[in-house]
Amino acid sequence: MAQRDNVNFIEMTTPPLSSILPTLFAEIVFGSPNPETPTFMLNRGDLGLLASLDRITSDAASIGTDDGASIAAHTEHLRYGLSILNRWVSGEEAPWATADWTQAWKTRTVTETEWQTLRNELRREAESWNRALAEEREMGKAAARWVTGSIAHTAYHLGAIRQIDRSARGPTAEDEKPYQTT
Repeated sequence: MAQRDNVNFIEMTTPPLSSILPTLFAEIVFGSPNPETPTFMLNRGDLGLLASLDRITSDAASIGTDDGASIAAHTEHLRYGLSILNRWVSGEEAPWATADWTQAWKTRTVTETEWQTLRNELRREAESWNRALAEEREMGKAAARWVTGSIAHTAYHLGAIRQIDRSARGPTAEDEKPYQTT
């Protein structure tokens, strides 16, 4: 294992990751690229997180289930987490060390204007993070966990949002067309 500034770095080739990770993240957030081609995370034709959130009204985003978090809270949590990662790739050292993860979960209700702003801010953070995922960089074990974990974590919240509001769901496997082979 290589050492740099007293930090252990995983000896790995980053070019393959810099093409795979943004592809996976983009599919979750921005949807499957083409309903006629295979996907990796979502069913073909699924429009992804941002389009799912766009189908939800501010009133619906303000409702939780069984005293659970609202969709607005899940959305703020994702926005905040991606902003932390974007601060890190912009050069801030360990911004997660002082992160207050409790604030996002206090978001219960949003007005239509607040909901639009929150979705726009999430879109901005997601686009920035997706670009960052495509950059080749050296990563230590902790950084590699944060980077790869961000994709799984985003997918988790997409699923949670879709459990809260059925209108946010994408196509089912039964809705898919079979793969075309030529």
